[in-house]
Amino acid sequence: MAESLSLPGFVDAHSHGFQRALRGRAGGTDFWEWRELMLAEAERQTPALVRREYVQVYRELRAAGYTAVGEFHYLGFDEALAAVDAAAEAGIRIVILLAAYGRGGLPRFRQESVNEYLKQVEDLRGRGILVGVAPHSVRACPADWLEEIGRYAAAERLPLHVHADEQPREIEECLGEYGIRPIELLDRTGCLSERTTVVHATHADGAELDLVARAGARVCACPTTEANLGDGFLPVERVCTRGIGICIGSDSNVRIDPLEELRELEGIARRQAGRRNVISTETLLCFGADEGAGSLGLEQWDDVEVDLSHTSLRGVEDVFEALVSGCGADVFLEA
Repeated sequence: MAESLSLPGFVDAHSHGFQRALRGRAGGTDFWEWRELMLAEAERQTPALVRREYVQVYRELRAAGYTAVGEFHYLGFDEALAAVDAAAEAGIRIVILLAAYGRGGLPRFRQESVNEYLKQVEDLRGRGILVGVAPHSVRACPADWLEEIGRYAAAERLPLHVHADEQPREIEECLGEYGIRPIELLDRTGCLSERTTVVHATHADGAELDLVARAGARVCACPTTEANLGDGFLPVERVCTRGIGICIGSDSNVRIDPLEELRELEGIARRQAGRRNVISTETLLCFGADEGAGSLGLEQWDDVEVDLSHTSLRGVEDVFEALVSGCGADVFLEA
């Protein structure tokens, strides 16, 4: 038996399982053209397809060291139930972040009203499924929806996840409609709290980050996806100096490797700051596990075992430093 080291499992705080099917497709010159490919893939999803394909995605997550996943789901209610079944088969803990979609996107994404959306959330909770509310974005949810969802999340003490400041065009449209930026709108509508996770925030400005810090909210960074889609860079050091917690997500699942996400996060910080060791190894590992669990409202999740005999750990002085700086997900033993 290989000598091993037990660590808290990594937590994937933001996944779109169906987007794994887009891996290797180079089409689209920017995020918005890629989005058309994504919408076409979303349209073909069925409960049976989700049930079959998500098992493979979640097994890949599990093998890579993730032991819990927040599935940011906007494919439909029956498909959400299929994702839960797939996670159970794959042996990964799941929180369904059910997306509220009031406008735009595909018809299958949208609920007729915010009340219909909240009824869907209640239905999932009634089945014993772990749930968070997830207004998809300020593009997809008008202000009155955000207000209702913010009130519900506060009353029920549920996690609230939302895409924000991922693309400049999103910010421009929000400024045009409301006269303020996306995170400012989330704050105005009661969607920023200590249970909120802002996904991406790659183009957040200083005032918006101040609002996130003041609320005690988190940011979910998805560096491999953000690189793949040309989203830009999270202002990592400015986030950290404000004391904002960061968690990680596999997002489009173009890569599934928590160590790569963390290494990219530190790499971005180094490039931006012009120096090394911007974020400590201990903090990075906390971002990968504890912060992700906090963002999903999890108190328990499985550990993961590191194979200390793995070739990438040969001769290293500090296993933890080596994990973050030089290992891939194959360093973890199969559960």
